[in-house]
Amino acid sequence: MHATPESLHQAAAIKLAELSGKTLSPKDRMGIPAQEMPSQAPEVRRHNMSEVALGYSAEQARVEALRCLQCKNAPCVSGCPVGIRIPDFLKAAADGRFDAAVAIIRENSLLPAVCGRVCPQEVQCQLPCTLGKALKNVDLAVSIGRVERYVSDLQRESGKQSVPEVKPETGKKVAVIGSGPASITVAADVRREGHAVTMYEAFHKPGGVLIYGIPEFRLPKTIVQKEIDILQDMGVKLETNYVVGRTRKLKDLIEQDGFNAVFVGTGAGLPKFMNIPGENLVGVFSANEYLTRANLMKAYDTAHAHTPLYNSKKVAVLGGGNVAMDAARMALRLGADEVHLVYRRTEKEMPARVEEVAHAREEGVIFHMLQNAVRILGDANDCVTQMECLRYELGEPDASGRRSPVPIAGSEFLMEVDTVIVAIGNGSNPLISQTTAGLQVNKYGNIIVDENGKSSIDGIYAGGDIVLGAATVILAMGEGRRAAAAINAYLAR
Repeated sequence: MHATPESLHQAAAIKLAELSGKTLSPKDRMGIPAQEMPSQAPEVRRHNMSEVALGYSAEQARVEALRCLQCKNAPCVSGCPVGIRIPDFLKAAADGRFDAAVAIIRENSLLPAVCGRVCPQEVQCQLPCTLGKALKNVDLAVSIGRVERYVSDLQRESGKQSVPEVKPETGKKVAVIGSGPASITVAADVRREGHAVTMYEAFHKPGGVLIYGIPEFRLPKTIVQKEIDILQDMGVKLETNYVVGRTRKLKDLIEQDGFNAVFVGTGAGLPKFMNIPGENLVGVFSANEYLTRANLMKAYDTAHAHTPLYNSKKVAVLGGGNVAMDAARMALRLGADEVHLVYRRTEKEMPARVEEVAHAREEGVIFHMLQNAVRILGDANDCVTQMECLRYELGEPDASGRRSPVPIAGSEFLMEVDTVIVAIGNGSNPLISQTTAGLQVNKYGNIIVDENGKSSIDGIYAGGDIVLGAATVILAMGEGRRAAAAINAYLAR
């Protein structure tokens, strides 16, 4: 049973009053209860697009920050891909100095409100947390991301979020391809040095995966738009509906348009499929298309959207990552009566965040572990009617360390569905590499770069998912920060 937000806030206020003025020892801090995140009730949120997690109150943020042991070795910092001074920002938050807390975060991260919502803190900064280790439970580590979200939201909502200072114009020009997390980071860091920056986005709205991939109920789009607005206030130019490789070739930006350097941050937006019979039937979608229609094109807003909404009643989602959870939870909100998530390993091996899995289960998504589709069947009109599945058992670990699924002979069975969403990952779109002679890529189509993000062509850098494969927002930002530093050094020669 969910506690009400009001009761959580009240309990935090009482606890904060108890702790006020007291010098806290590590033992005292270990005894402070972890603050639960208020959220919409599952039976309510599955029918709306509003954000599920409602965020901490000021009291909750301070109480949670007080749990930090302020240990000198700060293992949480080494677990953060961009190296935020986590104990320092938590100390400021615990003292109620929220502006100072977010200022510390923004030294290294341009997107704290985004990262506080969607980054997998439980396997990054919170995994090595000393408190979590002392309590022998990573779930009891300091909720770093939730405090980060609170202080950044407070700054934005109070109108205190300022435009970073830009140095005098240098006369140098940089093109940034894509407008996702890596590209936003590069655009800001390069522009700060006084270089002119133009960002090229293939879609009609900027933001990359933050806009088309992550649902509104996890990441409100107004937050992303605010960051784009700040970039433009810094003087970054934005060109939408501009497909580099088609509208303009990559090398032309340097050789004909006068750019001194280019950053490629086009992400991993090419969906992978199962390559099984029936994937071409009506009612089969890639999670990429499904989520793009709902997130970017707002297909759920049937009174205003210009993209059609497929009327699904029984949906099967294939996969076990965050994208699969997003697709399954979106299907519920788009009116499906039943949503079945089919995954060929067990829940323990799922790459999705534990929080996302829990939210999906609470909202009514039905999980089918150790199963996978082998064929999709349709009717005379080529519309999906059933999916043939096979049962599995776990064998030896594969290269990723997860135990490999082994099919059980003769275990085939049919599942009645009218929609199948394939969410087994994305690859790199080959357009830029195919139209750029001399640009080296690996066997997966990812651009090969050196330790500074430089590609095989002078003046061209890359980072984010186009280099890493599908990764996290904060990892993409770390790549962007590294590449931006290299670009600035390159232009200063």
